[in-house]
Amino acid sequence: MKIRNLIQRKSLAFYTLALASILILSCTTDDQPPIADAIATCNDGIRNQGEQGVDCGGPNCQPCPDEIATCNDGIQNGDETGVDIGGSCAEIITISGEITTDTTWTANNIYLLAGKVVVGDGITLTIEPGTIIKGKPGSGSLASALIVQRGAKLMAKGTADKPIIFTAEADNIGVGQKSGTNLDETQRGLWGGVIVLGRASGSFKGDVSEVQIEGIPADDTYGLYGPGDSLNDDDNSGVLQYISIRHGGALIGEGNEINGLTLGSVGRGTLIDHIEVVANVDDGIEFFGGTVDATNLLVWAQGDDAIDIDQAYSGTVDNVVVIQGENSDHAFEIDGPEGSLEGSFTLKNATIVGSPSASDGEYADYRSNAMGTTSNIYAYGFPEGKDVELDANDVAKNFLDGKLVFEAWQVVGFDHSIFSEKVKKDESGNDLETTIIKDPSFTDRAATWTSKVEKGSQTVGADTSVFGWTFYAISLGAAAF
Repeated sequence: MKIRNLIQRKSLAFYTLALASILILSCTTDDQPPIADAIATCNDGIRNQGEQGVDCGGPNCQPCPDEIATCNDGIQNGDETGVDIGGSCAEIITISGEITTDTTWTANNIYLLAGKVVVGDGITLTIEPGTIIKGKPGSGSLASALIVQRGAKLMAKGTADKPIIFTAEADNIGVGQKSGTNLDETQRGLWGGVIVLGRASGSFKGDVSEVQIEGIPADDTYGLYGPGDSLNDDDNSGVLQYISIRHGGALIGEGNEINGLTLGSVGRGTLIDHIEVVANVDDGIEFFGGTVDATNLLVWAQGDDAIDIDQAYSGTVDNVVVIQGENSDHAFEIDGPEGSLEGSFTLKNATIVGSPSASDGEYADYRSNAMGTTSNIYAYGFPEGKDVELDANDVAKNFLDGKLVFEAWQVVGFDHSIFSEKVKKDESGNDLETTIIKDPSFTDRAATWTSKVEKGSQTVGADTSVFGWTFYAISLGAAAF
């Protein structure tokens, strides 16, 4: 009897212990169910089963929205290491010094120019459509720029849907975007610019065969342009097409800034087409000699001149839009040969828009022996007192000799009175010459090519419909043109 009671008491204790173990295990698994059972909770509207959010994240559910790197929303999210950069998004690839092997920059990355990046002689740099290149800030020897030296090629063929964009490091534009949100046309000088150099003709002082390009220190030999000992007016520096260059013009010396796009003795074998320059401290696009043609150009809010021609440039510039900003100077600044070699430019089919707040904002200045033809120009938005001037006797003589020609100007609000002949002055502002265009005067003769028109009634000027891809058009929308 005693033995039976003992067995019963032991059995009861065993069953009690077993039941307690089951209860404890059951409680534990209720709090942390096995992962295998968690899948069914990914749509129950409750954050559970190890989820990082409601029905998302963890080992079983889909990633939460903030885990996904969107790469073009202007926000650092997902696995990005910066705004739309890093992780599963594009990387920032820093480039400096000379490029010594054929290289391709791809649109899934952002390239950061740290100082002057030089495409070496015989080397081709290819840039894919949609690629973004940023320049680090800096001045003097630290100014960032892309330089295509003589003998090198830049194959930068963007498209209207995927333009190639050069901008400042500060720009928050991301891969796949056409513009950022933090910079506009008033931010200038945040990096350098783009410089392309060749061996086509140029007319230089002293009839030398090569000179150093503006914007590059004299001791940097990769800055030489001109034929040297290998004249080639068909020189081919590559293709620049559908490119937007923004917020540049870094200072490299007193009064010496880098242009948005600088072309030094570039040959006619090069294709320059659909180029935009926005908010550059110095000129928008400047031609130093050369024979290259350039089409479909837009310059917005430059700090100096929009289109600048020098040293007997003898190509054709066709279909141009200039929109001046409050710091802009001339829409066109035209200089002629500096040596004995003469060359004649053609500038045609342009729309130039003045700024009411630009104290120096003029239509055009023809200087220093300028030679060429300017035709089919539509101008509006300029306040009273702005002019198109011949600034010295040498230019006026070229006009009289038929070397400088004007055709078909249509101006909103003003007639031929905007054209004026001026003379050279000394440092005190005293005239050193007298005018030479007489009976009739240059102003009176301008009546033969100038018409006063109402805005929108013009029959000359640029075809603005081709500029819908630009930062200017994106920024202003329907008010752009």
